[in-house]
Amino acid sequence: MDMKVSKKLGLKERYTMMTRDLAWDTTFQPMDKVFPQVGYEGIKIHDWDQWEDPFRLTMDAYWKYQAEKERKLYAILDAFNQNNGHLSVTDARYMNVLKLFLGSTPPLELMAARGFSMVARQMVGAGPRVACMMQSVDEYRHFQTQIHSISNYNRFYNGMDEFAHQQSRMWYLSDGKSFFDDAITAGPFEFMVAIGFAFEYVLTNILFVPFISGAAYNGDMAAMTVGFSAQSDEARHMTLGLECIKFMLEQDPDNLPIVQRWIDKWTWRGTRKLASVGMMMDYMLPKRIMSFKEAWEIYFEQNGSALFNDLARYGVKVPKCFAQTIEEKEHITHQSWIGFYMKPDACPFHTWIPAPDELDWLSEKYPNTFDKYYRPVLEHFDKQEKAGNRFNNKTQPMNCQVCVSTIKFNEPGDPMEMCFRETVYKGEKFHFCSDHCKEIFEDEPEKYVQTFISSHAALQGKCEPEGTDVNAHDYRPGARMHAYWRMDKRASGDFNGSEDQKNFAQWRDQATKN
Repeated sequence: MDMKVSKKLGLKERYTMMTRDLAWDTTFQPMDKVFPQVGYEGIKIHDWDQWEDPFRLTMDAYWKYQAEKERKLYAILDAFNQNNGHLSVTDARYMNVLKLFLGSTPPLELMAARGFSMVARQMVGAGPRVACMMQSVDEYRHFQTQIHSISNYNRFYNGMDEFAHQQSRMWYLSDGKSFFDDAITAGPFEFMVAIGFAFEYVLTNILFVPFISGAAYNGDMAAMTVGFSAQSDEARHMTLGLECIKFMLEQDPDNLPIVQRWIDKWTWRGTRKLASVGMMMDYMLPKRIMSFKEAWEIYFEQNGSALFNDLARYGVKVPKCFAQTIEEKEHITHQSWIGFYMKPDACPFHTWIPAPDELDWLSEKYPNTFDKYYRPVLEHFDKQEKAGNRFNNKTQPMNCQVCVSTIKFNEPGDPMEMCFRETVYKGEKFHFCSDHCKEIFEDEPEKYVQTFISSHAALQGKCEPEGTDVNAHDYRPGARMHAYWRMDKRASGDFNGSEDQKNFAQWRDQATKN
């Protein structure tokens, strides 16, 4: 009796049956009504089947792969926590890196998860829908694991418990939130360029490789494990963003100017967000593994140049901001740290003047600029602090209307002059930190006039804790900002003499004696 033997499916055929073969064209409603967002940006797609899936990852394989990573991740986290791993880090200054990371990164992962869920709903093709759905799940996982890795520190150190509340209210977290608010309110294709390309290529490489390596170098095995666990996902995310760009450019020549404008815009927005990451690398890690300048040269200048050389065959040009970012790598981390140091009462983490050997390290890494422009400032602040005149700027900062960074960066070509731009739209004046942000605003003014800037809104009486009577005779705008932020004052101010410093020294001394 003859038996019919089914041929074993190859990886490509299996992937096609579990993704592409699940799609269908609608009949009750036309496709353009079911997927209304794919057309309004002006992007023309003629054949969705031309989408290439570089990983060809099916859902069953995805869950098995991620489950194995989870088992390894939580085994290390549990061991680290049970052995009081928080006392094995270099010194208590390191905890402030985690406070800044916790407020600025996990909430953005959550916004990315929401964004990719929305984009997956709007893509007509089954290939990009499946890829976006898996990236959404990745981002949810990153959000959770990052919080879990830091949650143990929250038991011992101040300033970590209100990060979710502060993310939409705290002035220095506004740049990241603005980045994702801008992306998530764009169309699906622009979102893919903003997050899949600019965020994943420009930001996460520097965040999850050199910075997380610095966490490991300082004894934080929890953050190190989470970072390296996420980085294997980031490789897939970067490929997805690049594939989306190539897909759009190959579908129709009319897509090129739209994509070029997005690349220019989002590359710049991503570099502005990196200022705080660079500051963490150069100033907040007690033991440094590499400077932000070195990381920028490897992960953006070298890798980015190779990427744009590859895209040049489609007609894509190097982003307008590329030359300025190369110049700014010498300055932005120092300008950012000095800016935070000058506002000790407005951050739920501590700041300090680097020790002499740390200043020497910065001189070595930034030989062209640090000793000339920034070391004298830091040494002056140090003298003033030791004399009892610790600098404390209590004013509300002015923020850029587009990137929402405080206006503190220098004029291109002149480190001694602060860059400041302004424009008038419908009778109202708006301020910017750069020509690039001004150009972005003027291209979409109706979008950016809506930007929420907490430091500006505070002066209008819009940033007050619940129950505040703004009509009271003694009302003063911004007088209750700490309550509005729910900021633990024990976590702010100078690191020297802080409760975190004293507790860490006492606990580590006890652990060593035992």
